[in-house]
Amino acid sequence: MLFIGLLTLDFLVPECSSLKQKRSIVKSLVSKIRNNFNASVSEIANNKWQRAKVGVSIVSNDSRFLDSQLRKVVNFVETVGTVEIIESNIETF
Repeated sequence: MLFIGLLTLDFLVPECSSLKQKRSIVKSLVSKIRNNFNASVSEIANNKWQRAKVGVSIVSNDSRFLDSQLRKVVNFVETVGTVEIIESNIETF
């Protein structure tokens, strides 16, 4: 049986002063998540120039591994330091 995990991250990018700078920070973060966790990642909402929403999905045959990986993604984003997480939501299907 396959499980699909979806992580939604809503965050602030407090250091940016322009939309161009925000895009650069978000693009870098998306790339780091993809490379470190072999996950599908995309910016799913572009609310304002200091806020962003990113979706992360992972597929696995082990739901515990899935949950663990998505929690590691949240911890990773918190330690990167370029963004402040406002809300995170993990769902498993």
